[in-house]
Amino acid sequence: MQKFLLSLVLSALFVLGGEAQAASDRSWGIDEVLGKPDAKITVIEYSSLTCPHCAKFHAETFPQVKKDWIDTGKVKYIVRDFPWDPMAQAAAMISHCSGDRYFTFVDTFFHSQSNWLRAADPLSALKGIARLGGMPSEEVDKCLQNSQLLGEISARKDDGEKVYQVDSTPTFIINGKAVSGDKDYETFAKLLKDAK
Repeated sequence: MQKFLLSLVLSALFVLGGEAQAASDRSWGIDEVLGKPDAKITVIEYSSLTCPHCAKFHAETFPQVKKDWIDTGKVKYIVRDFPWDPMAQAAAMISHCSGDRYFTFVDTFFHSQSNWLRAADPLSALKGIARLGGMPSEEVDKCLQNSQLLGEISARKDDGEKVYQVDSTPTFIINGKAVSGDKDYETFAKLLKDAK
């Protein structure tokens, strides 16, 4: 009888633990997703728009990953902001406020990171890039005052720290397994193949 009760308690804990994990590892309304929704491999990227390693990954590795894995339906790719500082936070907010141009803005911010980040007034430089992308300064100002968006970005960052122990960028969650650091294409492709 004691063994039965112990088994019952352990089963209940296992079920509850699984439910807690699933509940905290939820999708967010601000998640930006590329690829086939039911792909066998899910990658969650936690990155900061002021992180040079993230910019390097997006310039050198991501285009090939997109072509070979995302566009072919093998990978569902979720991007989650993990801003380290106010400028990364501002760039993330502007990207979200751009609507369906999110990935274009992120790509532009990463590719021009060394320019706007080192500008005398980085926020004005960001606004200049946003203006070229079709967002006037007033729209950017309104976006940066959106406390709900800021709250969601912050809550999702906290969740990444709790659920996956994210403490550096970029960090990739490949089918539930965390891998940190900039990766070249060959290394990243091997991680994806091993996740199948």
